[in-house]
Amino acid sequence: MRVNESNKQGSHGSRRRKVGRRVGVLLGIAGLTVPLGVALGSGTAQAASACTAKAGPYQKQAEKFLGRPVDGKQSTADCRAIRSFQTAHAISPNIGYAGPITRNMMDLVGKQRAAGKNPNKAKKCPTNRGRIACVDLSRQLSWVQDGKKLVYGPVPVRTGRDGHETRTGSKKVYWRNINHWSTLYHVRMPYSQFFDGGQAFHAISGNVWSAPGSHGCVNMRTADAKKYWSLLRNGDDTFVYGRKPGT
Repeated sequence: MRVNESNKQGSHGSRRRKVGRRVGVLLGIAGLTVPLGVALGSGTAQAASACTAKAGPYQKQAEKFLGRPVDGKQSTADCRAIRSFQTAHAISPNIGYAGPITRNMMDLVGKQRAAGKNPNKAKKCPTNRGRIACVDLSRQLSWVQDGKKLVYGPVPVRTGRDGHETRTGSKKVYWRNINHWSTLYHVRMPYSQFFDGGQAFHAISGNVWSAPGSHGCVNMRTADAKKYWSLLRNGDDTFVYGRKPGT
């Protein structure tokens, strides 16, 4: 599933409103759907479109984020850089237009990068329980810590969509199935580790940044889900907090 970014300038007609409603579910700020991602995503590029020569309303912000000269004018190099980001995050059309979805995606990625190696700087995830898997819905990040020591992560995740939110609070891993098959949604859920009813950490084959989100599970890239499988056991704590933008 891809995020659609309108490349129409000026008009905020019915097409843009329709796109905004569809994509605004995730990243929460007008026009942003929570496709989350960094250049870590594995999303496949849409059929390549011609690079637009038009500067979008967030041209300067995109230039700054991508380390380009900040002049608010679209150059060929600017367009290629923006389009590369859009392709990695499944934003379409990926024509290099710096619209609201691209801008909001960059804002989220910036927050995730800022977490660095100290994702629990605010101490919102408990540090008195030994091994624990933390999930920050607001930043769409997860990590494993042991007391105050960071064991693995932070890694990008995709949590529940609007109406199917990942439930917050203290949980425990209670059942694990390395090759789980969902009889409800008819999809594979590799490296599943259930911590709250039908909600689990598990790998997905697509891009963890794609909209609109899961049905409550914490979706992960395969390598991250595999590492969580090796680190966690039944009875280990998990803690989910925050609120996913748009839910």
